[in-house]
Amino acid sequence: MARRIGRSALPGPTEIATTASACPRSPVTVSFLGVSTVLFDDGRSAILTDGFFSRPSLPKTLVLRLHSDTRRIDAALHRAGITTLDAVLCAHSHYDHALDSAAVALRTGAVLVGGSSTGFIGQGSELPKDRIVVVENGETTTQGNFAVTFVESVHSYPDRAHGTIERPLTQPARVREYRCGEAWSMHIEHVPSGRTALVHSSAGFRSGMLDGRRADVVYLSIGQLGRRPRAFIEQYWQETAVAVGARRVVLTHWDNFFRSLDQPLQALAYAFDDMSASVDVLNACARRDDIDLELPTLWRRGDPWADRG
Repeated sequence: MARRIGRSALPGPTEIATTASACPRSPVTVSFLGVSTVLFDDGRSAILTDGFFSRPSLPKTLVLRLHSDTRRIDAALHRAGITTLDAVLCAHSHYDHALDSAAVALRTGAVLVGGSSTGFIGQGSELPKDRIVVVENGETTTQGNFAVTFVESVHSYPDRAHGTIERPLTQPARVREYRCGEAWSMHIEHVPSGRTALVHSSAGFRSGMLDGRRADVVYLSIGQLGRRPRAFIEQYWQETAVAVGARRVVLTHWDNFFRSLDQPLQALAYAFDDMSASVDVLNACARRDDIDLELPTLWRRGDPWADRG
């Protein structure tokens, strides 16, 4: 069979809704900043997942040693209205999650939180050791007004840089040196309001891993999901969105991360994923289970807990 050329068109408003904008009364807002970088902010404290803003081109990623692009990081932080953070939470240690995590933490006064591989990325940077927090499966850490529980999951298939980072990783470094390490599903509670969310940043799962946990909203990665069988996509939905009793699912990790954030977002090329295939199956699952399915808008401060009008 001939390989498909091009990429999926982004789903339109008749196919999938967009997350509602926050209002002044929203106790906490959530902003999608590309891939699985998500900002939670209540005006007094804020946490950020991953913080991947450099987004080097595909040729650079394949050929060069990578380093954080400070100009792009600073521009993204400014555009998102980020000056200080309590924590940068790293979902796993691949470059499209962890390349900029330490640099973002350094600029915002945050601690860097993740598994042991992420810890070695922090150690290889200029981040002080007392601002690197290594967590274990099931551990809860409180950062500002947010309680975050790390649940070990599985990376999506294929994991092109599997294994762990075993020593401090300094930049510049090859993409293959950013090995996955632990892949986390992160349960986040905004303690003052009781609002809950799950940030699941890679399209894999361990059966039953989220049993007994509840989250109103799931930020669900669909990266590489469109190349999996329908039965897998349905089980993935069951083990994440349904398992935690979510009312709403917001899709992440669908955008072409070889393209900078000053350009309009587009889906990954068919060589990597088929976004339309995964969205079609997830839409059917969402309708069956009466769960809202949404696509976030880049930079917008949203309220995913708000009732739809």
